[in-house]
Amino acid sequence: MPSIQTAHTSDLPPDTLAAARHLLDAVFDDMTDEDWEHSLGGIHALAWDGPTLVGHSAVVQRRMVHRARALRTGYVEGVGVHPHHRRRGHGAAMMRALEHVVRNAYDIGVLAATDEGMPFYTALGWTHWRGTISALSPAGIIPTPEEADCIYVLPVTTDLDHAAGLTCDWRDGDLW
Repeated sequence: MPSIQTAHTSDLPPDTLAAARHLLDAVFDDMTDEDWEHSLGGIHALAWDGPTLVGHSAVVQRRMVHRARALRTGYVEGVGVHPHHRRRGHGAAMMRALEHVVRNAYDIGVLAATDEGMPFYTALGWTHWRGTISALSPAGIIPTPEEADCIYVLPVTTDLDHAAGLTCDWRDGDLW
């Protein structure tokens, strides 16, 4: 069974954060500095195999607008398990830790899944967003249909109309 550590970014030592970034670079061939930045400032769930970091995930606060209401959103970022440690329950254990945070601190959970991750998140109870998606940019609301297939939600305190629109707040790099 993996050992899962949860901690805010501010409570993690620099060497642990560096190891997490290195791990995500090994997991994703297109990891950018902006992607890493999106994982900071919230709660991290780290999977350890003894002294070795084998998994990372984080939940950060964002705002989503749904049916003219701004929702406090736990946005899941940087979920990855080292290739040599997959299929051992590390990812599910990290997600259980993050879902606890989402369910106790946010109106809704949201994440953007990779093609490989979609069945994993569905099995955990996250649902595919079927409505339109957009972002609140400095120039106003812009549609983001290129991301429509990968957005998953975890309703917590709000009834969601999956056929309605969902608008995310603005940030540098990938919006979702």
